[in-house]
Amino acid sequence: MKIQHIPGVAPLYTNTFLIVTDAGHGIIVDAAAAPQTYLDALQAEQAQLTHILLTHGHYDHVGAVAALRKATGCKVYMDPVDAAGNQMLPLTRDLVDENWPANGELKIDELTFKIYHTPGHTPGSVCLLCGELLFSGDTLFAGSCGRTDFPGGSMQQMQQSLSLLAELPIPDTVQVLPGHESFSTLGRERRSNPYMNGAWF
Repeated sequence: MKIQHIPGVAPLYTNTFLIVTDAGHGIIVDAAAAPQTYLDALQAEQAQLTHILLTHGHYDHVGAVAALRKATGCKVYMDPVDAAGNQMLPLTRDLVDENWPANGELKIDELTFKIYHTPGHTPGSVCLLCGELLFSGDTLFAGSCGRTDFPGGSMQQMQQSLSLLAELPIPDTVQVLPGHESFSTLGRERRSNPYMNGAWF
């Protein structure tokens, strides 16, 4: 497996990630950069885009989905509750090919993504664990958490979701790769993030 961090378009520069499996299949987590940026990166790796995995449906995480799906025929995974077709959640259900597997695991070549439903920022938010990498979207940030004041947000659900992440039976060394700003580790967030330990709720 290879992974690249590809910042999304200005002004939000959403953190997006391109993973290339050992079989040469490309996986994008949160397709928010210019579509050609991903296509160029895939070409450089001689890889074919097969999957887009979306931590949630907000516009600043999904901007390249339609163009990439049209260009490559890739599968798009997202909780369909976030496919509202409005300004904040622009994807419609015809652009989302798959909901997350009912067993909470998505296998792609040698990789297994464990899906944790973490509503609070949006009703369909998820965090994705792949080995030692936790793609936390806009649920968990370094030292903070996602906003809950947008339509569909819930402070109570966010508290429950952060408690779930804090209690996962996975090591502190797991890297937290959020949707915005700097990266962290799960141990650091468990120890010092006031939202994760409940001090701010």
